[in-house]
Amino acid sequence: MVGCGTTEQTAGPTGAANPAASSAAAGFPLTVTNCGVTTTFQKPPQRAVTLNQHVTEIMLALGLEKSMVGTAYLDDEIQPDYQAAYNGIKVLAEEYPSYEALLSAEPDFVYGGFNSAFAEKEGRGRDALAKAGIDSHVNIEACPTGPVTMTQVEDEIRTIGKIFGVPDRAERQIAAMRGVLDGVKAKIDGADPIKVFVYDSGDKTAFTAGGAGIGNEMIKLAGGTNLFADLPKSFGDVSFEQVAERAPDVIVIYDYGDDSVEGKKKFLLANPALKDVPAIRDQRFAVLPLSSTVLGVRMPSGVESLARQIHPDRFA
Repeated sequence: MVGCGTTEQTAGPTGAANPAASSAAAGFPLTVTNCGVTTTFQKPPQRAVTLNQHVTEIMLALGLEKSMVGTAYLDDEIQPDYQAAYNGIKVLAEEYPSYEALLSAEPDFVYGGFNSAFAEKEGRGRDALAKAGIDSHVNIEACPTGPVTMTQVEDEIRTIGKIFGVPDRAERQIAAMRGVLDGVKAKIDGADPIKVFVYDSGDKTAFTAGGAGIGNEMIKLAGGTNLFADLPKSFGDVSFEQVAERAPDVIVIYDYGDDSVEGKKKFLLANPALKDVPAIRDQRFAVLPLSSTVLGVRMPSGVESLARQIHPDRFA
């Protein structure tokens, strides 16, 4: 088995009604290869910790809060549908917990959203966790083998469903997500693609979405064209002169952290290199929270939100 998120069921059908309750849950042993780390699960994890919002919400979407003993690192508010479940889980740290704080939760499984969740210099490396008897998994957007698309989103949800013995829940979640995207597709059918530039951050150069990440897929599904899809990575720096040359019709601002959306708009509107750009001239901005632009369950609603902002006539 090679690559990210591959699974091999080595015994029986999957789908225990209460997966954490039995050490002989159906579908186990289960072997998963994830970003170069191969793990064989003898049973579903019972004491999981999630690090980063999008993986926390994947777990909550699958109804796995009773299998969680800790969580950390939100980018913004938890989705309202998951708030009650989230409130019952111990928050270990505002950002990443120390190794000691992580161990204090006595986890048997740590699920991280980014490679930074497993920073070796901070003691949370996957090898260190394995030596402590703790299994781990990182969201597969952290180790793509090609452009990240909806296929990878579904693969991630399926893999977590299998690890926790709830594949039926994973399939229901995927079906619901597909339903949202199908609705968007029907609304924008026949619309001309809108030229889009993503502004994440940066003052000397612009940090933008390239062609390899889920952000590029979201723009396509929302009826847009990512003007920097030729960047062969998820994110990269470009000059503001390059932005001006490509003349976006809409600028999509990623909203997170201390730098407000209004502050980002003011900076872009005042940037002399962009004064002739159609999006600046017409003040056409769209906004997406960062939590919607990473590989997780918010991705379809993020596509719908973006489509509504760049094709408002199709949603009138």
